[in-house]
Amino acid sequence: MKESNSIIQNILATERKSLVKKSFQTIGFVGIILACFYLVDFFDKERMLEGIPSIGILFKEMIPPNFNEISKWMRPLLDTFVMSIAGTAFALILSFPLGLLAAKNTAPHRIIYLASRVILNFLRAIPELIMGIIFVAAVGFGALPGVLALGLHSAGMMGKFFAEQIEHLDIHPIEAAQATGASSLQVIRYAILPQLYSQGADLCIYRWEYNFRASTVMGMVGAGGIGAELIGSLRLMRYDEVSAILIIILVMVTAIDLSGSSLRNRLK
Repeated sequence: MKESNSIIQNILATERKSLVKKSFQTIGFVGIILACFYLVDFFDKERMLEGIPSIGILFKEMIPPNFNEISKWMRPLLDTFVMSIAGTAFALILSFPLGLLAAKNTAPHRIIYLASRVILNFLRAIPELIMGIIFVAAVGFGALPGVLALGLHSAGMMGKFFAEQIEHLDIHPIEAAQATGASSLQVIRYAILPQLYSQGADLCIYRWEYNFRASTVMGMVGAGGIGAELIGSLRLMRYDEVSAILIIILVMVTAIDLSGSSLRNRLK
């Protein structure tokens, strides 16, 4: 009886310690978040209240939306759509080999593993907007710099995902393929790809959805697409056209999200 009471008391004491530790951690996280809000003047009431009338005036000028130039926007919208697909495909071509080299269980050498990790970190560290500015300066205006920027940044994100997934694959199919004398390419084809297919397909679709939204921003730095029309209307203060373009972008994003969901269901 005494032993059982002692065990219960130990369990309760452990739970109390765990609860206290979690409470302090939660308080610490909340404190950090509040400090960040404070540092960006989120709690500045005067500044917030001064901005509300300006936002109201802006929205008033955006209504009703002006679709008179819609025929002129269709080609840039198509460019944005094509840019998102090409950027995602380019990212997939780069990210899968990098993911293989950045995974501990498939990298041929530790130096190659470390180098691949550094490359993926570098690609993820530079925002696609900055890459877009660099490539516009390098290859000129148009959709090409947008594709390069989206592809390289997405390759960093997707390569990281592939590397993590490859490191957590079931090792038995890989060992079985190696035991039969299969080459490295055959191991990838018959033991690794089948395990990655479903999650990899989901990743590509999600990244395509993201890249379409990012493509609209690429146009603002000279990479073409509907973003160029949006920034042009903003500069001319044609806010009724801005609202019309935003509605068109919203419709396209919704259609792409629905298409992505349909594709994911078919690939399951």
